[in-house]
Amino acid sequence: MPQDKTTNSLKEDIAQTGEISSDRQAKDTLRLRLAGSWKIGARFPSADVIQKKIEASGGIRRIGFDTENLTGWDSGLLTFLIKISGYCSKNNIIFDKEGLPEGVGRLIVLATAVPERKGARKETAHEPFFFRVGSSALELWQSVRELLAFIGEATIAFLKFLVGKASFRRSDLFLFIQQCGADALPIVTLISLLVGLILAFVGAVQLMMFGAQIYVADLVGIAMVRVMGAVMVGIVMAGRTGAAFAAQLGTMQGNEEIDALKTMGVSPMEFLVLPRMLALVLMMPLLCVYADLMAVIGGLIVGVAVLDIGLVQYINQTTSALKVSYFFIGIIHATVFGVLVALAGCLRGIQCGRSASAVGEATTSAVVTSIVAIIVATGIITVVCNIMGI
Repeated sequence: MPQDKTTNSLKEDIAQTGEISSDRQAKDTLRLRLAGSWKIGARFPSADVIQKKIEASGGIRRIGFDTENLTGWDSGLLTFLIKISGYCSKNNIIFDKEGLPEGVGRLIVLATAVPERKGARKETAHEPFFFRVGSSALELWQSVRELLAFIGEATIAFLKFLVGKASFRRSDLFLFIQQCGADALPIVTLISLLVGLILAFVGAVQLMMFGAQIYVADLVGIAMVRVMGAVMVGIVMAGRTGAAFAAQLGTMQGNEEIDALKTMGVSPMEFLVLPRMLALVLMMPLLCVYADLMAVIGGLIVGVAVLDIGLVQYINQTTSALKVSYFFIGIIHATVFGVLVALAGCLRGIQCGRSASAVGEATTSAVVTSIVAIIVATGIITVVCNIMGI
């Protein structure tokens, strides 16, 4: 019994193996005998081995097949034969399909009916270093030109708005004011309150060493009113509103709605971009003042509940530390950030391609561009204020 099992196992192993042999029927003809199983998962020779054998034989102008002993086949045999067929086509060798099973012949004809389009296969080519540097420089210059053109068009649209000649719907402006203002209050409240709490805790760790925890009120009030309130609101609006602007305009670009507006003679800059920019620029200073108030309340909670500072004492210390100029500096920050976030969001949306992935890339680029612009603008305004002594 064990010997019978071994014999059966050997037969099954042979049945799962594809075999090939060859002989020359004529001076220029090579016949390949296919035997056994030529299915995926079975063991059979590769097409490269046969190609090397054809090259070694020399003078071969026709290849035929004998499949009488073929026990089974699937796409594994087709892949092998298609490779042989492609090799024959490149070397002017006749690929004779008469000896193949009828279904195999038809599938090979179907697979080779339409030739591969030139350039369809992705080729990896190593580009020289200076070529990559030059391409990057040209792309950067093109981006700068598009940015300057967009800023110029936005400025013209704003001037038309001032003289009452801009064509956009007032209802859209009020809708965007609501989205940029009232709808943003919950997230601005949460972020500003937590930032005020964090600043108060961080400052208290050092100030308590000198018994000067009362100056936590100065730290939180000046930092938030002068810079941090506007920066936090700007970052929040970049991720919330700037991304929304880019996604909206990018989707309209993909649906060819912007092209339709141009066809009807309506300026997309005035009809789509201008109300969004106005809404964000108008709401950013108000959100900044609100964020300042929430941050001061957050510092007050820490000062009263943790540092044992009296409520009236904390309020008096805050009001004595703050100056009117600090509020104006914060409002200037917020106004500039509103312009930058609106420009970045609308610019990336207008530049968006016409696919779903392009909309995602435009949204991500809008957020990144806005945040980078906010940080750079903060540094510039801070240096200017320092030079001016305010």
